[in-house]
Amino acid sequence: MSSGDASQAVAVLAGLELLTAVLLAWRGPASSPRGPLAVQGFALAGLVAVIGVAEDEPVLWLVALLVGVLKGVVLPTLVVRRPVRAAGAAGRPAVTAAVPAVLRPAAVRGRSRVPLLLGAAGLVVVAYLAARPVARVVTGATGQALPVGFALVLVGFALLATGRRSQSQLVGFLVLDNGIATTAFLATGGVPLVVELGVSLDVLLVVLVLQVLGSRIDTAFGAGAPGGTDLDQLRELHD
Repeated sequence: MSSGDASQAVAVLAGLELLTAVLLAWRGPASSPRGPLAVQGFALAGLVAVIGVAEDEPVLWLVALLVGVLKGVVLPTLVVRRPVRAAGAAGRPAVTAAVPAVLRPAAVRGRSRVPLLLGAAGLVVVAYLAARPVARVVTGATGQALPVGFALVLVGFALLATGRRSQSQLVGFLVLDNGIATTAFLATGGVPLVVELGVSLDVLLVVLVLQVLGSRIDTAFGAGAPGGTDLDQLRELHD
């Protein structure tokens, strides 16, 4: 693969990652994030494979396979929370009867996604301006796409900080992790298999712990609410 072809492939795959991140910022908590997260994970895996071909590093092909399986299949599947059964379906007493009305699913308040979408667009511009000096230092086919990694990190931080539901915050964490991985691969021309394996297992453990915790919270307070319990409403418990 020539340097020009590799640069074009890296740019397309990095752009696909950024597109899915903006799509996740635009979609509401009722929409399943599995599809965009899976596309983002496979795009990252393809980016690693292209770097492996361009740099003639067969080890990166194994890294790409690991990234594709974990970030394209496993993690997006774990993020999608199964709906909690209605109270009394399993012979248990109704939990929502003892829950304040503000925490019940019917009281979930909507919120416009337009400010978050505009904020994500602004963060992309900031990332491109901030990454310019670094992109000039990086040589090869990955330098021009390096700002995308910075943009993914900023958008992931925004989703993590502004998410009102546990699932939304988990999605932000995964976008942030994908942004860090993208930046590392683009800046260094590849990450060793052992390092990527260790980081991937850490991320998998964190997602499992957060998913179990979020499921327990939903069972107690947010049965039936799309995307999990509203965290803003949980803060009102102290009143």
